[in-house]
Amino acid sequence: MLEQPHINLPQGSIEKQTTTLNLGPTHPATHGVFQNILEIDGERVVSAESTVGYIHRAFEKIAERRPYYQITPLTDRLNYCSSPINNMGWHLTVEKLLGIQTPKRVDYLRVIIMELARITDHLVCNGVVGVDTGAFTGFLYLMQYRELAYEIYEEICGSRLTTNIGRIGGFERNFTPAAFQKIEKFLAEYPKALKEFETLLTRNRIFVERTTGVGPISAERAMNYGFTGPNLRAAGVDYDVRIAQPYCSYEDFDFTIPVGSTGDCYDRFLVRNAEMWQSLSIIRQAMDKLKGLPEDVYHADVPAYYLPEKQDVYTKMEALIYHFKIIMGESDILPGELYNAVEGGNGELGFYLISDGGRSPYRLHFRRPCFIYYQAYPELVKGAMLSDAIICLSSLNLIAGELDA
Repeated sequence: MLEQPHINLPQGSIEKQTTTLNLGPTHPATHGVFQNILEIDGERVVSAESTVGYIHRAFEKIAERRPYYQITPLTDRLNYCSSPINNMGWHLTVEKLLGIQTPKRVDYLRVIIMELARITDHLVCNGVVGVDTGAFTGFLYLMQYRELAYEIYEEICGSRLTTNIGRIGGFERNFTPAAFQKIEKFLAEYPKALKEFETLLTRNRIFVERTTGVGPISAERAMNYGFTGPNLRAAGVDYDVRIAQPYCSYEDFDFTIPVGSTGDCYDRFLVRNAEMWQSLSIIRQAMDKLKGLPEDVYHADVPAYYLPEKQDVYTKMEALIYHFKIIMGESDILPGELYNAVEGGNGELGFYLISDGGRSPYRLHFRRPCFIYYQAYPELVKGAMLSDAIICLSSLNLIAGELDA
């Protein structure tokens, strides 16, 4: 038998001790179109490099070429798991610029929809965390209640995922009795399902061991990165835009801010579960507060900015004039510069708006929370196992639509 020759490779040759692995942009474990270039030693992550830009859609530049009321469909493509919050965050920004004060009933209706959206966002995130630890049942079980929430959206505006719900000044139409019935059904049925979901995972030994101590971040590091939302609160910081800078009459509601301590995947899971309970309480309070308010009020009295009823456009000259001016972008928009934020499903969703008085924004920047905390991902997974890196990605709840604007 011939002896194989021994080759002495010079120091610094192309031979590597580690492996480069592309996690994404099309790998199903990434749950979105983004890429992480991992350097792994066996199954241990040595380093990571996050890249974005695969679905760059130039939303901000498109918005700067559109009239204000036509920007709404752009916003719900950011975080499509809780798109109504994006829509109403934009409407609130324009209303702040124009000095529009919405009636209490509009505020409470908006709160109901935004908290429903928060629940659907969190149940998808926590359900996916369960899937990535090997528990598919909880995800499938909760998904039927996301469908019920989508039926509520559909009853109100005709859309489900990307809702385009509401208008500057309020809603496009009043809530129907069927919409309120579906909301009551959700409030009656979802708490039981959420409790069962918590029982399935919260004290499950496998789930706890797979998530505890994975992807931790301190409160100081989280704030340095600019974390907001559940990921910041899981690190122990009780910052919530609904409390810090109330909007939509959130000051009228009684709720607490769940916080964690370690900022790991398990704490992020617990915080989102607790926030769903708080959202259910807020929705119930809003439903109670609607009683006694005029049932025919669903928008502010601002004819220069709120599209009139189509039937009025056909029969009334004044309505036709307002309709024409709004559609053609001829309504007077005040010049100004402002920043407005709401508490999105993943944190502080902000809109930085500069108006020069024209039909379109002079400058519009979206502060997308996912884009902010995605930058911390390489630090969170350094030294972790490859399987832990996937769970960490899920628990952060990275939505690809927020990464590229």
